[in-house]
Amino acid sequence: MNTHITRLKERRASLWDQAKALLDTAEGEKRDLSAEETKQWDALNADIDAIDKRATELHEAEQRRAAADAAFDALLGKPTDRTVPEPEGLAVQFRRLAAGEIRSVEVAPPPGAEARAQTKGTATAGGNTVPTSFYGRLVEHLVEVSGVMTAGPTVLNTSSGETLEIPITTDHGGAALVPEAGTIPEDDAAFGKRTLGAYKYGRLLKITRELLSDSGVDIEGYLARAAGRSLGLALGAHLITGTGTNQPLGIAPTATAGVTGAGATPTADELIDLFYSVIAPYRASSSCGWLLADTSIAAIRKLKDSQGQYLWQPSITVGAPDTILGKAVHSDPFVPAAAGGAKSVLFGDFTAYWVRMVGALRFERSDEHAFNQDMVTFRALLRADAMTVDQTGAIKAFVGGGE
Repeated sequence: MNTHITRLKERRASLWDQAKALLDTAEGEKRDLSAEETKQWDALNADIDAIDKRATELHEAEQRRAAADAAFDALLGKPTDRTVPEPEGLAVQFRRLAAGEIRSVEVAPPPGAEARAQTKGTATAGGNTVPTSFYGRLVEHLVEVSGVMTAGPTVLNTSSGETLEIPITTDHGGAALVPEAGTIPEDDAAFGKRTLGAYKYGRLLKITRELLSDSGVDIEGYLARAAGRSLGLALGAHLITGTGTNQPLGIAPTATAGVTGAGATPTADELIDLFYSVIAPYRASSSCGWLLADTSIAAIRKLKDSQGQYLWQPSITVGAPDTILGKAVHSDPFVPAAAGGAKSVLFGDFTAYWVRMVGALRFERSDEHAFNQDMVTFRALLRADAMTVDQTGAIKAFVGGGE
């Protein structure tokens, strides 16, 4: 496996070198890429993207192998190095749910999430805690379709969905030089106030009884993938462009304009200006990065700074993000495409964006919903809200010019 991954890394680096050579040749001859060169450029970038996808698949396969090993160790009575024990093996847990022995399960909050209230009560209807490895897979699938969740937002977990009043920072205030015995001027920070609620996202999954009874089917993987991606897509759209009215408030609506471009697509100089429009303390954060759609990334791969260095640099570590000007690049399909007036590139410290996750993610089973089809229905429910708490310029945007 390690040898294969090393070859993938080397192949990726070689492809990027070939792509750069095409651009460098055209630039040296002071011309655009020819039709044939454009075709080669597109093919090379497609190969790079394919390697990235393969690397992600290998990473997921390794995680599944580790989870399966842990499950077999538990069934065979072997000790494991897990700090959180699983109540049952993965297959046993979900076969019980599929067989109707239990009617619902609840997923515990992710490790490290900030709990803002005490959890009350127990799982209902005979529910058991979903194994931690299953929860990790579900969250991974939820996150993979939402670039916001990979960018390092502040995640709050609360056991119930009561309204939270959150102060919004709009001005940090400032200090001033004061002469001896002089009066210290007042310059208080300015705050607004907004509430975090609990909007509900859900997905129904209907499965035939034949599929459930087939012991060779990875039911756990299917449920994690289908539910996680569906909920991630539904929530992910609002985390970018949500209006805050009957839905979460997305990053884009409150991101201030760092740069307004001369055209719809940013130039190298405009990206550098956007970089420095975010003040140093925010730029120094480990959660400072770029958030944009794949179409914008494809265009930015061609850009160079005044020293002839490419702004975009491929990662040399499998699973680590590529960078622009040394900061991580996160792809999100919901960031607007480059266009006049569109906030197509977001940059800043994403810890300023808060995502509230309410309670446990619920799985529930119904034998009646599709009774006439002899199918079993599973329901996945998630409650969440979000907003940018620090609105003083922690996250800024490139706004397309032109039309």
